[in-house]
Amino acid sequence: MTGEHPIPVLPAIGATVLTAAALYFGSGIFAPVAVSLFLIAILWPLQKALESRIPRLIALLLTLAATVVVLFSFGWMISWGLGMVGRWLVANLGRFYALYAQTGEWLDGHGIFLTEQLGDRFNVFSLVRTFQDIAWRITGLVGFSLWVLIFTMLGLLEVGDFKRKLQSLNRHMNTERMLEATQNISRKFRKYLLVRTFASILTGLVVWGFAWALDIELAAAWGVIAFALNYIPVLGPLIATVLPTLFTAAQFESWQMAVYVFLGLNVIQFIIGSYLEPRFSGSALAISPFIVVLAVFFWTFLWGIPGAFIGVPVTIAMLSACELNPSTRWIATLLSGPSHDKL
Repeated sequence: MTGEHPIPVLPAIGATVLTAAALYFGSGIFAPVAVSLFLIAILWPLQKALESRIPRLIALLLTLAATVVVLFSFGWMISWGLGMVGRWLVANLGRFYALYAQTGEWLDGHGIFLTEQLGDRFNVFSLVRTFQDIAWRITGLVGFSLWVLIFTMLGLLEVGDFKRKLQSLNRHMNTERMLEATQNISRKFRKYLLVRTFASILTGLVVWGFAWALDIELAAAWGVIAFALNYIPVLGPLIATVLPTLFTAAQFESWQMAVYVFLGLNVIQFIIGSYLEPRFSGSALAISPFIVVLAVFFWTFLWGIPGAFIGVPVTIAMLSACELNPSTRWIATLLSGPSHDKL
């Protein structure tokens, strides 16, 4: 038909697959760069404010020092919480064995003969190996964090010059639109981190209070873990719910208590994550829940733990870029979520 232009579907799919492959195999470079760009967008207002009062290099050093303190404190809290849980696990292996035997007897008594099959694939020491694997991954993030800090330092030095270079380009390059998109994405990044931090602090406090009220051991550790993992959408709250449930079952040697704790933690996560957080973020960060889940799993597959953290901000950046172009605005409209501007 005249007037219609066929959409090059196959080239687009091919380009997408090649891009995903490049991001996957080049994760050692692309992942720290992506996280550093996110940090630069967060830190630039602080850096700019300091530069107006003190020399540029001193402002940069102060900004990086503040960043290192925050990241170190965050890492220390995670290590402390996981360390407490790991030591409790080793000291109470007998409880897990008793719970395992009790569960096997209950299943056999109800005609569900899975004890042998489960025994071949699972034992209590698998939990110990899981925590060892988590500790190994956290250790591996130290080198990743160093690369992120290096890229962030270099990027903060270049932000002002980069903006001036863009403004000096030919107007046919749509530099104003590029600057507008960059500033818009930076504002959304800062709002995203602010809302996520508020939700994480609230989640950690409520989980700690809930565990303390039920006399669950390691209440403070579960609060810290819930706070830290809440920065990873979907996967973080899931882990922060399942782990305390398993340990509660071992502590009380009762699946009924574990179910009660599991339901209570899910209610907490639902109220904060699905009700309060969207209303504080508003329409600016409204993304379809399906797209959020897809983004977390997709970027986790590509980049591991850093991908789980940066997946949603990357999606926010992509949708923000689509909003500014009339030919792609429909993509942002379709993938956006419900607006929650009013409290």
